[in-house]
Amino acid sequence: MQRRSIDERRQEDTSQQKPVSQQIQKNTQAAVEGAAQEVAAARVPWYRAVKRGQILLGVYALQLALFGLLAWWVHFHSVLSIDVTITREFQENQAPWLRYTMIAVSYIGSTPLLSTGLIILATIIFWVVRLRLEAVFIAGVSATSALLNALLKVIVGRPRPTTNLVEVLQAAGGQSFPSGHVMTYIAFWGLLFSLAIILFKGNRWWRIALVIVPALLVVSVGPSRVYLGDHWASDVLGAYLIGGVWLGLSLWLYLKLKAKGVLGIKKNVQGQPLENK
Repeated sequence: MQRRSIDERRQEDTSQQKPVSQQIQKNTQAAVEGAAQEVAAARVPWYRAVKRGQILLGVYALQLALFGLLAWWVHFHSVLSIDVTITREFQENQAPWLRYTMIAVSYIGSTPLLSTGLIILATIIFWVVRLRLEAVFIAGVSATSALLNALLKVIVGRPRPTTNLVEVLQAAGGQSFPSGHVMTYIAFWGLLFSLAIILFKGNRWWRIALVIVPALLVVSVGPSRVYLGDHWASDVLGAYLIGGVWLGLSLWLYLKLKAKGVLGIKKNVQGQPLENK
């Protein structure tokens, strides 16, 4: 009798747990559906998205020739007087708030675990809200940009700033040109900024955040690398140029694939996603 009562209690506990798990699953699905609908409502017409993307591509394409000239020049002139002057001007203000701000701006790029985690998180979020192609590009552009940066550092072979020329507040290893932080920020944060401009409309808080936060990080990371003495100004300029070019080429490919419906969500005649049926 005691054995039977124990089995009965276990069955009751199991039967009580099932509705709870089902309710959690329903709530999670409802939250995902709500987020997907919110994103879908903010989408701009595709012809307008293509036009916006083409404007961005035109800006990015102009940067390639300038980068080539700069890379060639610093390869043969590893220390430029203008770089030393700019760094010393940046470092004249040693206020604690400014130093901590510069360190904070560079912190994400200086912490591989954090930067990788943010890329993975953004990829998952875009995938969940049915922006599958965008999710793939978030991961792909960041990975290929890192490989490109490593290759360019080896080719150019420029040493980093030294303590006999400027103050090195945060020492880093490896070659100097182009800045890895800047290219990383452009590949990830710059892509988020571009997708927010291309895909979405309106004044929704998350769209505003997708525009303002990435823009601030991309703009401020360059000065932070010079201020901390990790890079010369020309390293930062080169990274902005080639990072913008790489982002532009990635956006061009993205627009081509998007127009063909690659990784798009198929819908039925009522406009509902087939995967939900």
